[in-house]
Amino acid sequence: MNKTDAKKIAETITYEQLTKMFDTAKDKITDWTVVSNVNKSISKGTAWNVLYKGLDIKILTFPVAVKNMVWEFGDYLDEELKISKNITSKQQVRITHQKPIFYKRGN
Repeated sequence: MNKTDAKKIAETITYEQLTKMFDTAKDKITDWTVVSNVNKSISKGTAWNVLYKGLDIKILTFPVAVKNMVWEFGDYLDEELKISKNITSKQQVRITHQKPIFYKRGN
């Protein structure tokens, strides 16, 4: 999850969706020693300890904390909550291809 998408999702996410995201992450993450997305000086496990604790308080009143939760563990959100990536015009362009014809010099 990137920071920009996390910020957009954090504006509308509910407490129930956050808790489900954390539950899914808890079940699916196998290596907690990976570097955190939010803070490169801590591990994903440390980020979990800091961010998960925020669910005990009324965290939805702190937009930065919610954004960081989604940024760190947003890959574990339900698919319908994730921001769909639009196909760019570059991806839609059809190209014509021919194999190159190599001529010998001097002929």
